[in-house]
Amino acid sequence: MSRMNGNDLQVLVVDDSAMVRQVMQALLGTDHRINVRAAADPLIAWAKMQKEPPDVVITDLEMPRMDGLTFIRKIMLEMPTPVVVCSGLAARGTELALRALEEGAVEVITKPKVGVREFLHESAVILLDAVWSASQAQVRPRPRLAAVPRLTADAVLPRKKKPHAAGAPNGVIAVGASTGGTEALRVFLTALPTDCPPVVVVQHMPEGFTRAFADRLNLECGIEVAEARDGDRLQTGLALIAPGNRHMLVNRTGEELVVQILDGPLVSRHRPSVDVLFRSVAISVGPKAVGVIMTGMGDDGAQGLGEMKEAGAATIAQDEASCIVFGMPKEAISRGAVSLVVPLDRIANAALNLQRKKAGEGKS
Repeated sequence: MSRMNGNDLQVLVVDDSAMVRQVMQALLGTDHRINVRAAADPLIAWAKMQKEPPDVVITDLEMPRMDGLTFIRKIMLEMPTPVVVCSGLAARGTELALRALEEGAVEVITKPKVGVREFLHESAVILLDAVWSASQAQVRPRPRLAAVPRLTADAVLPRKKKPHAAGAPNGVIAVGASTGGTEALRVFLTALPTDCPPVVVVQHMPEGFTRAFADRLNLECGIEVAEARDGDRLQTGLALIAPGNRHMLVNRTGEELVVQILDGPLVSRHRPSVDVLFRSVAISVGPKAVGVIMTGMGDDGAQGLGEMKEAGAATIAQDEASCIVFGMPKEAISRGAVSLVVPLDRIANAALNLQRKKAGEGKS
């Protein structure tokens, strides 16, 4: 793809709201390596794409003259380009957004709330990550992001020197994913039997989308899949997905394991954060857990997976060939946090075998 400058990332913002275009351009403009253009509808955008192909397209779903889904289909058919959906439909159009992912969009994020300073700052972090993540999906090296405040899991859950020595009464499979994770999780969860250990999942996804995502998976899977609620008990044959914009932890209460849903700052640039979930599992479940890190940009989960491994848990990473973006698994592997690397279609079987082995060790 052509660039005005060899170091510039060309981004095209498509939205019928002049205010949204202005805010998006301002947020993207905080990274001086990004060159931003804008268009009021898909037809105008398409004309601009013919003259100078962008590296990433950011588009709304509801627009005049051509709807967002049709626009994404056209892009994927005639000029394959990474697409980030930036939608205000999180509360009322989650099905539409999930369809956008199925059509080929690589990320879905919510529109920034104008006039809320703290939210705008977090929106900039999330938007920039989404843009660079999308560019990486085209096998393009991702430059280091401009310096922004970055917090570890300590901001939500202090690290304990020793986890529960005996481990939890039951095993748990903890999974983290980001870009490309919606499809990866579908493959993984549909392969699990109804008597599988409890599963807890963090998928980087905006508030409102996770419930529709969980509902759809629940229809496709043999196991039960649900968006997690505070206090939900982990059970055999149940997968709980962290709600968007909330952290999820696993806590031990007597002989039971329950999830805690809470607010908090962005951790490893995300909320929910895989690092937060993995650390809580390392503390509460220890050696009876299995940790799985899947496709995604950045390094969220690498630290937490290492802590799970230190606590005696088995750890798995999705291999590069089956990842949309190899960032998160690659970082975990490079840190020595992974004990097994397997293709996506073998992760479920590997996790079950490792968990059964852990359970057997616990009885001996």
